Amino acid sequence: MEELYGKIAHCVEFGKINLASPYPPDMKGQEGADELTKKAIDEGFPPEEVLKKGLVVGMEKIGVKFRENKVFVPQVLMSAKAMSTAMEHLRPFFESGAVKRKGIFVIGTVAGDLHDIGKNLVSMMVKGSGFEVVDLGTDVNGQQFIEAIKQHPGCYVGLSALLTTTMVNMEKIVAEIKAAVPDTKILIGGAPVSEEFKEKIHADFYSRDPQGAVDFLNRSVA
Repeated sequence: MEELYGKIAHCVEFGKINLASPYPPDMKGQEGADELTKKAIDEGFPPEEVLKKGLVVGMEKIGVKFRENKVFVPQVLMSAKAMSTAMEHLRPFFESGAVKRKGIFVIGTVAGDLHDIGKNLVSMMVKGSGFEVVDLGTDVNGQQFIEAIKQHPGCYVGLSALLTTTMVNMEKIVAEIKAAVPDTKILIGGAPVSEEFKEKIHADFYSRDPQGAVDFLNRSVA
């Protein structure tokens, strides 16, 4: 059982999607996260363990590598694809309630900003860690965030910005959210923002990389 979990984690970490996938080259012709996850489910392995001991472990490893600049965006995208493909075999168990999500994470790029690469990476990493992700897209205003928060009580919120000119919008949106739903935990990230900016606008957490957001969320629900 543990051996199969290890193989699933390895496939996610290195972006081996399925048997047909030629990437990575040294795993060509081998089963990927798709087949191995299906095998685990077919053999009666607990779905929650398949998620926690296999898929999540692989995503955490690639997240740490990305933080340490040992891999780059294309490798993370391949890992996320392997993860999402494997997750299809777990979807029925999520929908039935047999496997519980850790929580809900609402994310969007703030009003005036159309950049989404960073947001998408965070979304994939958080989803890979076992959270349900509600992605509002780009150019999202305060009211849109507030409506999503009210639809998902107790959710965590992530605000992303790449442009220095949209930092003022991030500050405004944080204030609007805190006024409307005071207990909401807000994470911010993006090239122009910092720990000091987080303190200035009264957000709850800042991370310079996706894994930092994952670590914060996991600590929050532990």
